[in-house]
Amino acid sequence: MHLSAVISHDEPHSAIMIVAFAPQDNMFVSEICTITTHKQKIMKLLLTSAGISNVSIYKALVDLLGKPIEESKALFIPTAIYAVPGRAELIRKVICGTIGDAFCGLGWKSLGLLELTALPTVKKELWVPMLQETDALLVGGGDCQYLCYWMQQSGLAEMLPSLLNKMVYVGLSAGSMIATRFGTTYGNHTLPAESDKCLGIVDCAIHPHLDHEMFPGNSLANQEKLAATIRVRSYMIDDNTAIKVTDNNIEVVSEGKWKLFDPHVDVGYPTNTTTS
Repeated sequence: MHLSAVISHDEPHSAIMIVAFAPQDNMFVSEICTITTHKQKIMKLLLTSAGISNVSIYKALVDLLGKPIEESKALFIPTAIYAVPGRAELIRKVICGTIGDAFCGLGWKSLGLLELTALPTVKKELWVPMLQETDALLVGGGDCQYLCYWMQQSGLAEMLPSLLNKMVYVGLSAGSMIATRFGTTYGNHTLPAESDKCLGIVDCAIHPHLDHEMFPGNSLANQEKLAATIRVRSYMIDDNTAIKVTDNNIEVVSEGKWKLFDPHVDVGYPTNTTTS
């Protein structure tokens, strides 16, 4: 007896016709069965240095959302800024869109605030549904280690992989860095020194604010020295550059300056090493 199968896809189901031929009886027998399949969903992130600073980055965001910004719901996470001296006032300015490049003030259909430090003491049924209905999660800048800690303590870090199947993660500075394999800290908190500084969602490192006048230590030469100590690829990006991530595909979106540093090429690290 010889068997063959013909598969036709019609989401959310697939019809499979199994055809059997019995030479001794000179006859065909067919059977159609239907199985439920699930279309593979794609993780989507837009990792910026300073927000939606130009038309190219704006278009990349709309592409990831799959619809106009004015039809999209957003939640803003300000938590990282609390561990940076004198920066709490920036939260209001970022929300109002009166400082820096567009982020919260893009004209979203709705904009909410998700404060991670409050979530451990709030019942999940009050905030998880809100997250599940969100189109864009706006993660603000500040201290990577502080932000990462509260991502984990709130339970959001554990939820992110499934959430990112439908929403877009939009990072700004530290909010972008923690999604990668490298983060930093200013040390203005009382967390254990060994606390994680990144979540490792994306297999690279990002170094924002390249050659920015407010960050004199972020020269290309200094960022290259730092990148040489990290055993994953590093993207050094200025405030007119972003990293667009669609699953495992990384695309640089830029109207400014950026550089890719590959330690396996530029330093000679073996390709099977990992970041501590």
